[in-house]
Amino acid sequence: QAGDPEVEEIVRSSITALKTRQDVDPRKLGLTGFCAGGRFTMLFLPQIKDFGAGVAFYGFPYSRGNTNTTTPAEHISKLSAPILIIHPSRDQPSPISGIYNYTRELDAADRYYELKVYQGKPHGFMIVNGTFVQDTVGKDAYAEMTGFFRRMLE
Repeated sequence: QAGDPEVEEIVRSSITALKTRQDVDPRKLGLTGFCAGGRFTMLFLPQIKDFGAGVAFYGFPYSRGNTNTTTPAEHISKLSAPILIIHPSRDQPSPISGIYNYTRELDAADRYYELKVYQGKPHGFMIVNGTFVQDTVGKDAYAEMTGFFRRMLE
């Protein structure tokens, strides 16, 4: 239930910590999240320039979240990093129509995005009880994410 400022502080402090590690290339940082984390990926990828790419799983591009003042869609003009959006077609909390609207706005602004839609899947299809789902779709979505980061953060 944290607000955007609190989550932004966590993200920024994580970047600072990662930059101190010798096993991390700070030019190759990516951001990802699920559900509210997908929203935060859409929100902070345009605002925090340390990220070279982002993957948003079933996010909320038009939601202000909990007591916040802006939506991710309001920051499209600042987006410079590529984003992959992974979304299920039967997501009730975040209907696919909103994702299509968001990608139309990204396209109109000439922002690079990729979209992968999993037909028939509901919101939260990737994680059950805190672990990745190991069915065919779950494995494919995970491979989409890791492949996107490999291509974009080379």
